[in-house]
Amino acid sequence: MYLLEESGSNRKYYRMQCGEFSAIGVYNPDLKENNAFLTLSRHFAQKGIPVPKIYSDDLSKNIYLISDLGDQTLFQYLQKMRGKEDDFSESLINIYKEVLNKLLKIQFSVSTNFDYSFCYPRAAFDRQSILWDLNYFKYYFLKLANIHFDEQLLENDFNTLADFLLEAKAAYFLYRDFQSRNIMICEDKLFFIDYQGGRKGALQYDVASLLYDGKANIPQKIRELLLNYYVEQLSENHPQEAKDFKKYYDAFVFIRIMQAMGTYGFRGFYERKTHFLQSIPYALNNLRWLLGNVQLAVEIPTLWNIYHQLLDAESLKIVSNKENACNQILTISIHSFSYKDSIPKDESGNGGGFVFDCRCVPNPGRYAEFKKLTGKDPPTVDYLNDKQEVNDFFDLTKSIVESAVKNYLERKFTHLMVCYGCTGGQHRSVYFAERLQKYLKQNYSVHIEVIHHNKKWL
Repeated sequence: MYLLEESGSNRKYYRMQCGEFSAIGVYNPDLKENNAFLTLSRHFAQKGIPVPKIYSDDLSKNIYLISDLGDQTLFQYLQKMRGKEDDFSESLINIYKEVLNKLLKIQFSVSTNFDYSFCYPRAAFDRQSILWDLNYFKYYFLKLANIHFDEQLLENDFNTLADFLLEAKAAYFLYRDFQSRNIMICEDKLFFIDYQGGRKGALQYDVASLLYDGKANIPQKIRELLLNYYVEQLSENHPQEAKDFKKYYDAFVFIRIMQAMGTYGFRGFYERKTHFLQSIPYALNNLRWLLGNVQLAVEIPTLWNIYHQLLDAESLKIVSNKENACNQILTISIHSFSYKDSIPKDESGNGGGFVFDCRCVPNPGRYAEFKKLTGKDPPTVDYLNDKQEVNDFFDLTKSIVESAVKNYLERKFTHLMVCYGCTGGQHRSVYFAERLQKYLKQNYSVHIEVIHHNKKWL
């Protein structure tokens, strides 16, 4: 059992394995959120929506056990498949169309015979929910970014925007955080996670969440294509609902971006989590396009002025330059593998990268107490950390990789591959891959993918 990388929530996820079987154990101290997730999971499953299976739960201890859907999110797949920043292949478009088809099923089928009183923290995306999001944006983004505004005039615009959003029909299931990191690709099938904040709401919100997903950075022409596809499917199956969809859509795009920016501010400015700071330039680029191309049906002059301030704010230019310049274009894929199998193939098209043979360092796999453990498990980590030759080996490989990282960043290269190989691909290679990831994450603003190729253990 080992702890998975933390996300933006307080939930903790553990991968638990026994032979060929793998499951995810979840600990979450929020009982109401746990109840919402489990209730929605079972209801989704009844409606044929692909979500994790619930194996067991003990809410008295705030824990539950779900199926393991692997590590590949739609966002990771998107990053891997895109060659250039504006490159969005036909196969990616088709995947997004499939996602939108699944979204329509979620929006309409889940609403049938579902008791929304289980939803948390609200049963519906109502005025209270809208104002929470808007004030989240105000206090955790605008104030932390030192944007000046007249608070009363801004509150007036918030209420005007809320009134307009509430005109949209809201009798459907609203997923709430429908974006590429919450969609898994497992055995070439789509699965959906992190819907515990779902509630009754309008159709437009989740479409806006998916198409204006910050770091997914979907080109505007592709957004338009996918939006039109969704509306076409909606028109075929639910013509009445399609009638006024676009009337309210842009307003939902704005509130979704503001909600996301509130999260970027809280997790980035306040908690200093780099991943969220890196998302800010993408949100600003989306705002820039919207301000030049969209006209809302309501007047919100103070809020509109604030949007323009955000594009010119020196504090945000500093963030953009620091977090999103040449650093963000570099993806480092770190692999562990067994020499009994082949050296991993470089999927980036660059032909390969560094391959380090760590069979020269002490092998914990020779000892009975480590036989069923991996290089992620604390006893293995402690054993290897205590060996001087292990630390010397890591320092040498780290030095080589680090020199390449600095050079690649300066030259604006997009991909670097690093492989660690050992006898079984279970202990040493995994240990070095994880250790290198941790070091690079702490010292560079790069996108890192870790792939462990021994699927028997990892």
